[in-house]
Amino acid sequence: MPRLLRVYLHFLPLLTLVFASGSAFGQSEPEEISQVLGEEILTPGTALHQMKSYILGRVAPPPTATSAEQWTGQAKRLRQHLLQDVVFHGWPKEWVDAAARFEDAGVIETGQGYRLRKLRYEIVPGFQSVAILYEPERMQGKLPAILNVNGHVGPLGKAVEYKQKRCINFAKHGIVALSLEWFFFGELRQEGNEHWYSADLDLVGANGLGIFLLEMRRGLDYLYNHPNVDRNRLGVTGLSGGGWQTIFLSSLDERVKVAVPVAGYSSVSTKVEARKYGDLGDLEQKRTDFLAGVDYTYLTAMIAPRPTLLIHNAEDDCCFRGPLVKPLIYDGVKSFFRLYGKEDAFQWYENRDPGTHNYQLDNREQAYRFFSRQFGLPPVEKEIPAGQEIKSYDELIVGLPKDNLTILGLARKLARGIVREAVPADSGSKSAWAKEETEKLRSVIRYKPAQLSRVWTLANTKHRGVETFSYLFEMDNGLCASGVRLKGIVTPEKPAVTIVLNDQGRKAAATDVSERVNRDEQVLALDLTFFGDAWKDNEPFSYAQILDGEGERPLGIQAAQLLRIAQWIRERVGTQKVRLETRGIRTQMIGLVAAALQPELFSELITREGMASLSWALEKPVTFQEAPELFCLDLYKEFDLDRLAAIAAPAQVKLESPISKDARKAQAE
Repeated sequence: MPRLLRVYLHFLPLLTLVFASGSAFGQSEPEEISQVLGEEILTPGTALHQMKSYILGRVAPPPTATSAEQWTGQAKRLRQHLLQDVVFHGWPKEWVDAAARFEDAGVIETGQGYRLRKLRYEIVPGFQSVAILYEPERMQGKLPAILNVNGHVGPLGKAVEYKQKRCINFAKHGIVALSLEWFFFGELRQEGNEHWYSADLDLVGANGLGIFLLEMRRGLDYLYNHPNVDRNRLGVTGLSGGGWQTIFLSSLDERVKVAVPVAGYSSVSTKVEARKYGDLGDLEQKRTDFLAGVDYTYLTAMIAPRPTLLIHNAEDDCCFRGPLVKPLIYDGVKSFFRLYGKEDAFQWYENRDPGTHNYQLDNREQAYRFFSRQFGLPPVEKEIPAGQEIKSYDELIVGLPKDNLTILGLARKLARGIVREAVPADSGSKSAWAKEETEKLRSVIRYKPAQLSRVWTLANTKHRGVETFSYLFEMDNGLCASGVRLKGIVTPEKPAVTIVLNDQGRKAAATDVSERVNRDEQVLALDLTFFGDAWKDNEPFSYAQILDGEGERPLGIQAAQLLRIAQWIRERVGTQKVRLETRGIRTQMIGLVAAALQPELFSELITREGMASLSWALEKPVTFQEAPELFCLDLYKEFDLDRLAAIAAPAQVKLESPISKDARKAQAE
């Protein structure tokens, strides 16, 4: 055998080992990397406690007042602010100020002392809803009226039995009762009317609260302008989401003279502290900016001195248990009614039969007694049996146009009307433009720079040429991120650095991480707030919606974390710029926003399974539960992804593999 061949065969095993490793500095396999990336750094319980503390630290303290005159003025200013600056932010003025447009669609004569009138009405152009008017047979003179707003109880909507019984009894006692349909219930039960899609309205620049207030306020408009209704005897009542509508409408519209919300709301403090029985609620109950400096204690006090009965259930199996919510929204508000000498007009009732989430007989009779007394009617102590008079769902159908808009459809319609100024072509103008756009972006995402209070080094490994360090990044706002840094044991001088983000958490990023490690880079696999195993079972969207309500933006919080941690690793490694890789639409948006805010920090941003445009989120559609940080008020109105990429220059932004509809579904599953 030739000598050269013998030498080659002798060293073949060593050569094979070296080349199989990919380099002399380190090697990694996704399966092994995955084990390290999946080790717990931030426990779910700790992450949740931190988030609750963060939220509770931003709940407005209960209101105070020294006199009726002082509180009347403050309530007026607050009402004006909430309506103009929050609820109707971005809504066309002609829609907000439009007169109610109701169409009579037929009458059902009952022969039982009342009739049912079917009504169809416009919420906004192209979007209609329906209602049933229960009116006494003798419509003489001016009668009291009650707007019955329906909640999330029962797909039959306005045809649910307890709603019908209540309205029938009102009519039999000489009260005009209007029962509204509610989004995604009854005749409005269409895909696209789920309440979560109100976040899409935020995205295109119209606060999602506006559609809810317009829908219920049209009903109040109808009663207020009815020739047989006494404007000084207008009431509102409803259960659950209807209870929320009652407090929401009554606090913002002084035409409501009597309010009876049933198991519909609590202070944000109660929601967050008593999670098991507090229920974080539906998106509209904490919609964007509505709780910034305000809590439901304020809304309750804003009704004073108008008569109000709060009904809650002792052992509510849904939400808002009476003993838990009473200290803040009743005990803490009595003094406001006392200022007006109307303490007796503010009452509390705790239902114990059945004590669960209900507007059944006991609660209905409490409402009858309260309304009849406040309206100056003969006392109503007992319900008139009405079970034999209940109508079927089909009998109460009013009918809606086949092309009727939905909440999602309205958001898409508004999106099509968005026009943005073109990006300047010349470098000088583009530089000034980018500076202005960056300031606008900071405002939209409510960006606040974050600092690192401490970086905890919790663990390390050394295996097959790769060294890892596990970190807990404690921010100065009390929230934490977590990550694993990986590098070859023998590291090249001033190595390239890549931060890897993955919508499914850092463990799912093993393949992407392994590839960069094998290129002799230092890699930080990072989980920001609301990502990774720490949030796998904690429903991040539930807490993200409260942050939005308090005037925060999850996107701003996450971008601030990413920017500070990127600065930290750059300083630690001694590199000029950081490379960023993301996989998925959530981390794509965070990375792109961070790059737009500080372009000088990043060399490039590579996204896989990302969007080409935010319009994709509207068209698919992506839900708030899937990607809560995307639905930032005014984000798509002011920016699309190509615009953010232009602001991020000279950092290179690349989308390597756009996400498909099937891929999104697989990720969600």
